[in-house]
Amino acid sequence: MYVGVDIGTQSLKAVVCDAALKVRGEASISYEPSFPRPGWAEQDPALWEGALAPAVAGALGNARITPHDIQALGIAGQLDGCIPVGHDDAALAPALIWMDRRAVAEISDVDRDLVLERAGVVLDATHMAAKIRWLQRHGPRDVALYHQPVSYLVARLTGAHRMDHGLASTTMLYDLTRRVYDEALLASFEISGERLPEIAEASEVAGCLSRSGAAMAGLPAGLPVAVGTGDDFSNPLGAGLATPGRVACALGTAEVVGALSPEAVIDRKALVETHAYAGGLFFVENPGWLSGGALTWFVKAHRLADAAELDALASQAAPGADGLTFLPALTGAMAPEWIAAARGSYYGLTPGHGTGHMARAVLEGCAFAMRDVVERLSALEVPVSSLLLLGGGAKSALWAQIRADATGLAAEIPSQQDTSPIGAAMLAAVAVGAGPDLAAAAELVGEIDRVVEPDPATKNAYDESYARYQELFECLRPLYR
Repeated sequence: MYVGVDIGTQSLKAVVCDAALKVRGEASISYEPSFPRPGWAEQDPALWEGALAPAVAGALGNARITPHDIQALGIAGQLDGCIPVGHDDAALAPALIWMDRRAVAEISDVDRDLVLERAGVVLDATHMAAKIRWLQRHGPRDVALYHQPVSYLVARLTGAHRMDHGLASTTMLYDLTRRVYDEALLASFEISGERLPEIAEASEVAGCLSRSGAAMAGLPAGLPVAVGTGDDFSNPLGAGLATPGRVACALGTAEVVGALSPEAVIDRKALVETHAYAGGLFFVENPGWLSGGALTWFVKAHRLADAAELDALASQAAPGADGLTFLPALTGAMAPEWIAAARGSYYGLTPGHGTGHMARAVLEGCAFAMRDVVERLSALEVPVSSLLLLGGGAKSALWAQIRADATGLAAEIPSQQDTSPIGAAMLAAVAVGAGPDLAAAAELVGEIDRVVEPDPATKNAYDESYARYQELFECLRPLYR
């Protein structure tokens, strides 16, 4: 038996998987990020630590097994965060999480082309290097290391300071070709490589649970812990994505859209980034905009009961929402272009539009941003044959149909939508030799529950709506300051 953990933005999830990587028990503990100032987004790492043991205990209880039945632990979770730690591995400040954009000034003198050509990523304040530089200027002194959430929790559990190639490739400090931290990139951000965790394979053993780590996790001391990876990668991995072809769309708080490529792809239009993927391939992705988070905003703003009520309202409006268009840039635009200062908006409102039209426009706006990414992947010759919908948003039958119709691609929905902790459990199993490699492990997971085919009758409506969405984005460009 293996435990997989996902450190999410809104909850920590734990699953127990058996030798065939079937989920036997699962549980989650909720918490929230904080937003102390506009553009800032933080989370206290103590929330993750406090949620770990209860989530693991809940998953073990549902599986009807004891902690001593577990053979290994794997951690996955939110990426692009940054936590400064002291020499005792304790956090010296809150985590600057993925949606934090305070470090805009810290990238103003960095060569955008150097970052893109060497690291394969877009120069952006959300990435770890910018946040490290901000913390070096404004944060605590006497920092021993800077961690991402996954490597932080692994260090707290084992004392080992290791980060996988996938997470390292999101930092803006990693050379995709040489698979090491790059000296020129480190110098550009004025960062010492000694302040970063060692790079290792995601499916290696990082270390074993220390006595304090065992108490934090509620598992036996000495239990092997895998290096782990970021949720952008563990989500598709846990859904069985180990070969090119399908476009993974993880519909969580943010929406991550990407596909596997055997080669490192550099997008000189800077819509998608290329990251290292467990098993040796590359994940070409857009790291996401507020998508599920946009639905949460809409539900709260309109005082709806839940997302199901949003779906019911949206289903009353026709495809195209009768000319109403929504741009999903509530925390900045990531598609069709990365513009941090952009903001969400509606256009086309008339007295004839109601809450249902507004609800449908939100669902369609996020789907159009996904289409931006899918079309860019195709242009870069990354294999694109179907959609693989993951995360909580994949439970919406209406949203799945909108996405299939908007792209003309069939949408596959796995039996398990929350696949990131399953991916973490896969890494744990391979780390202790339970299988030959991740490709073999991937064949055991990802059972498809249903396939949603595109409806040809909606093609014209969605092509026209998508064109309006793109035109609106361009027309608002002078306001993106």
